[in-house]
Amino acid sequence: MTTALDHLEWTTAVYCGLVAGLILLLVSAVRQPPFPGNAPPLVKDSYPVVGALRFFKSRKSFCQDSSSRSKTGNYSFYVGKHRVVGVSGLQGRKTFYESKELAMFEGYSVLLSATPDIDPGEGENHFVSWFNKTITKLLRKENLVKNLPVLVNDATSAVSQILDRCAKSRGVFDPFDDINRLVYQLNMRTLGAKEIAESPALLKKSLGLVDEVNKNNSNARIVFGFVITPTYLRRFIAAGRLYLMFKQLQRDRSRTGRREQDTLQFLMDEGADTLKIVTFIVASLFAGQLNSGVNVAWVLCRLAADANWARRVRAEVDSAVAKRRTRPEQTTLDVLKELTIDDWESGFPTTVNCLQESVRLQTVGAAFRKNMSRGDVPIGNTGEVIPKGGFAALAIDDVHMNPEIYTNPSVFDPGRFSPDRAEDKKVPMAYGGWGHGRHVCLGMRFAKLEHTIVTAVFVAMCDFSLCDTYGQEVDGLPTIDREKRVVAKPDEPIRLKCFARC
Repeated sequence: MTTALDHLEWTTAVYCGLVAGLILLLVSAVRQPPFPGNAPPLVKDSYPVVGALRFFKSRKSFCQDSSSRSKTGNYSFYVGKHRVVGVSGLQGRKTFYESKELAMFEGYSVLLSATPDIDPGEGENHFVSWFNKTITKLLRKENLVKNLPVLVNDATSAVSQILDRCAKSRGVFDPFDDINRLVYQLNMRTLGAKEIAESPALLKKSLGLVDEVNKNNSNARIVFGFVITPTYLRRFIAAGRLYLMFKQLQRDRSRTGRREQDTLQFLMDEGADTLKIVTFIVASLFAGQLNSGVNVAWVLCRLAADANWARRVRAEVDSAVAKRRTRPEQTTLDVLKELTIDDWESGFPTTVNCLQESVRLQTVGAAFRKNMSRGDVPIGNTGEVIPKGGFAALAIDDVHMNPEIYTNPSVFDPGRFSPDRAEDKKVPMAYGGWGHGRHVCLGMRFAKLEHTIVTAVFVAMCDFSLCDTYGQEVDGLPTIDREKRVVAKPDEPIRLKCFARC
């Protein structure tokens, strides 16, 4: 006969079992697996459960300090339960960029909170392989040639709108708003959907959702992958709304039989399902917008702050136009609209060098990879390894801000990339803006093309100078906060005063 005491003991045992199970689950979720004995030395300020908090708060200083305390320059630390090896020097860079065991997508998806959390419903390796092959197809020369006239038209239309607004006010505009939106339009035109690229309302709405995902970063999600935070929910909802936007466009085309010449149509014709299509487009837009939109705006601001390089770029644009003008009555914009892809890609070396230099200065934080192999990955000939399932982190400033490679590294000097100086060729893999080895940026060609188009059109149409939000002249640009984790807009507002060029 069961007594009340037996029932109480049974209930207590169940509760204790549940509590013990939850504790075990929590411990397993946060337990930090040990590094192998031949991993680089573990940094002192890496704590149980959370790991190295300075990696979030002061990334540049953390990486520099940790590297300086290690004989090889390599060091180990935890981010939550994730094992991370910071690599530096030539051996570290070679391993980071050339090892086939280190995966880029998987590294960023875990350690960079700006990466959208979207699961295409199949193995990551399969999707990444398909993604790389598909984007390579889409960015082939023949496809860029088809889109070129529309890209130039988009740029001239956007700059004309900026000039119209400036003429009716104090002549002041925000390049990190207008130019960022123009670059987003070019990205959408090339890697998204025509309906959005040509609709100001849809363009604004979708860019707002992209920005919503970007700004709602969650360190807690990186450290504790199981935690659902308010910022994560906002990111998730914004990503879901983007998904629904593209899904609706796909349904409308399927229902009406309407076809367009864009990436959405290409993927539909390839037979990709909705989730795979949206995952591809959103990932492509994030990869482009996270850097290109801000970088192009920074280039124009740097030219506004440096009269010498502004003159050189303007002279280059004027020379290219004069060289390609076939009729006296052709305007500058007429000529720019008739330039070939080869003209754009080879006729503006100074303009491209300005982008290279701006990318070098603006790129902060670290790049990431994940060891996806079945064993540890040796770091060159150092005798140290990146553990199986662990991550590699390469601090960008290890080369970009190295005075032994770049003369006066904090100074804007596009001439350092000219053939007679070639500072980026002093040592192997000295420039990380476009990747190296097995991890070259697949969108590099398009990124350079859209930057050249936007910069050339803007310089051809506008006289511009640096100012504050009230239109008052300012002496220079604010100092870059190199402790940040990604390319960012300036903390202090920067504006450009802009008038139609005479």
